Amino acid sequence: MNENLFSSFITPTMMGLPIVILIIMFPTLLFPAPTRLINNRLVSAQQWLARLILKQMMMMHSPKGRTWSLMLISLIMFIGSTNLLGLLPHSFTPTTQLSMNLGMAIPLWAGAVITGFRYKTKASLAHLLPQGTPVPLIPMLVIIETISLFIQPMALAVRLTANITAGHLLMHLIGGAALALISISPTTALITFIILILLTILEFAVALIQAYVFTLLVSLYLHDNT
Repeated sequence: MNENLFSSFITPTMMGLPIVILIIMFPTLLFPAPTRLINNRLVSAQQWLARLILKQMMMMHSPKGRTWSLMLISLIMFIGSTNLLGLLPHSFTPTTQLSMNLGMAIPLWAGAVITGFRYKTKASLAHLLPQGTPVPLIPMLVIIETISLFIQPMALAVRLTANITAGHLLMHLIGGAALALISISPTTALITFIILILLTILEFAVALIQAYVFTLLVSLYLHDNT
């Protein structure tokens, strides 16, 4: 019970060297490249799910936007698998680090915005000024829309970080409470443990939903700029 509440969010090290790169690369082992003419059930299920998600996200995109298909499906698979692996005991979740999430959000957002200004310059500039704006309000609205544009990657990263971190902290607190209540009130401890199990199931869903939401918002930013 004397363990630091935020100890699970500290970047792990081995012999004084950070091993977060190895942790980030580990989920790729869960998605092996098919090498057989007839795939096994696991690879077939992974490919079916990837095609289903990709078809749903790319349905609204133009041919130029669909060139991002491989990047988006790789992104959702990486975030989803990282979030799920982070729910294992004594594990580390890289997506609880704001720096890493910003490292994913900023390049993807910048790529979508640059694509928009390159191929749809007039439409991209038109987003900065809503149609029918009174002349006196034009400078203020342009500034507000520009600020909102630059806040988009921060909102992406903070949303993912906050949801994953809050879930881990809540599980840590409820688990500690259940452990402390065993010697005081076994009945209350049992109820708390059941709540912890339900919360764990919810966190599995949140891990997948947050991966989908992050990728979907990037896809929407891309749709607005292609």
